[in-house]
Amino acid sequence: MKNIILFTFTVLFLFFSCGDSGNNSGEWLIPADRVFDGGPGKDGIPSVDSPQFTDASQVTFLGDNALVVGIVVDGEARAYPHIILDWHEIVNDEIGDESIAITYCPLTGTAVAWDRIVDNRKTTFGVSGKLYNTNLIPYDRETDSYWSQIGLNCVNGELISTVPEIHPIIETTWATWRNMYPNSQVLNTNTGFSRNYGNYPYGDYITNNERLIFPVEPRDTRLATKERVLGVLGNGANRVYSIDEFATPQLIVDNLGGEELIIVGSKSDNFITAFRNQGLEGLTLDLSNYPVIATDAQGNQIEASGLISAGPMAGTQLEQPTAFMGFWFSFGAFYPGIEIYNQ
Repeated sequence: MKNIILFTFTVLFLFFSCGDSGNNSGEWLIPADRVFDGGPGKDGIPSVDSPQFTDASQVTFLGDNALVVGIVVDGEARAYPHIILDWHEIVNDEIGDESIAITYCPLTGTAVAWDRIVDNRKTTFGVSGKLYNTNLIPYDRETDSYWSQIGLNCVNGELISTVPEIHPIIETTWATWRNMYPNSQVLNTNTGFSRNYGNYPYGDYITNNERLIFPVEPRDTRLATKERVLGVLGNGANRVYSIDEFATPQLIVDNLGGEELIIVGSKSDNFITAFRNQGLEGLTLDLSNYPVIATDAQGNQIEASGLISAGPMAGTQLEQPTAFMGFWFSFGAFYPGIEIYNQ
């Protein structure tokens, strides 16, 4: 009962602290009167700036069904658990030669990996404490500019209109990721902060389709509010693929905006991913030998990261469109009229 009372108080505080956006000065690319103050304030939700990792084989704090955000950079695999991201929302990391920020919004269920080299300057990202369409607004610490996570652009400040470079990720369960990349490194709970990791901070928010903490406009009701979908954005055409379409695991060859895409997904293994087709023919689904997820008629084996690991094109890295998982309502709000696969 104590936890329920505390949660209710927190939600009421967050809601009634809205209304005055307290924005940076200057032009906004989004309606300033719909930018809400989430309550904790700037850096009140602290980013993880010195991430610590544990070998996958040594991880004991994750259940098989726990969601993680996975990334592979130059052969190095890392996973960032939702149970940590729920409390921090941004992890500033270095993977090989790449400087990357894993940005995650628990209220829209969206994770996007941004390059931290912006305008030829290296920066870190922090949580501004502000929300638009209930979605995270990060700020960069180099210029104090504000960014839209789902909108994928800078919406206020010195870097206004700048578009971040995106790194491909896969959101899936810990069991699936561990099977794909058993040598992965996993962000651990040694964040430098004391948080109740594993205790979801927003109550029944994920499962309650009627519950949104902040205003969202427009509301698109073609799918259930919090149905998990992969949003694929590009070439002036946008489309979502619901995880429910993959109740039977399948590989789809689709065309979006004149570009041929390969979409692979499995609801039971809880992932969907997308690649640009770069000359592969006779593609078939192959989930029997992770991280391989597909093969083509020439024997090319495509891994979940897009790397072709065997066959005539071995060593080729398939390009990926801008794509990430999220709750349906968030794509409907940020990309009004977005197409839904099979509708």
